[in-house]
Amino acid sequence: MEPKERILVRAHELFNKYGIRSVSMDDIAAALSMSKKTLYQYFVDKEEMVSACFSGVLDQHRHQCLSDQKKADNPIHEVFLAFDMTQEVFAEMNPSVLYDMEKYHPTAFRKFKEFKYNFLYGIIKSNLERGIGEELYRAEIDTDVIARLRIESVMLPFNSEVFPNNRNQLVQIEQQLFDHFLYGLATAKGQKLIQKYKNQRVKK
Repeated sequence: MEPKERILVRAHELFNKYGIRSVSMDDIAAALSMSKKTLYQYFVDKEEMVSACFSGVLDQHRHQCLSDQKKADNPIHEVFLAFDMTQEVFAEMNPSVLYDMEKYHPTAFRKFKEFKYNFLYGIIKSNLERGIGEELYRAEIDTDVIARLRIESVMLPFNSEVFPNNRNQLVQIEQQLFDHFLYGLATAKGQKLIQKYKNQRVKK
């Protein structure tokens, strides 16, 4: 692994564990057994590192979403694959990450918003349209409204005002929101598929 890539991987691990604001450049250098001078050879400051770190993470998520879209058997299967990815991300993430990014790292947060409201919106809306076409989702839903609702509900567990005890419950909260979202969309045909994929996960 190249030094710059190694720095970003370790920085991301530390940000996820402790939050962005709590991790200093000294902490990152120490975790890598590297001098701070060497760190600054690759990144001008922490702002640049945070931006590069989360740009890489968002690129990974884009690739995973597109891969899931291609390999899914149907729109409901795609949603379950996306939820599997969400669970993995949330299981490792400190709830303060998004708050820290919004308040202290505007460049990184702007990229996150672009990912959310452009790429993710498009992926979800496409899924909804295909689900209606395959009679898995109710025909009367407004795909624009529901896509925007889903985007915001995915991020809702990070809001400590809504969920004050969210620190160790991100995955559990998201599971409840996921079930509510999917069952609210599904036709009787779709609900049979939901139960099928739920049963498969219980067996695993």
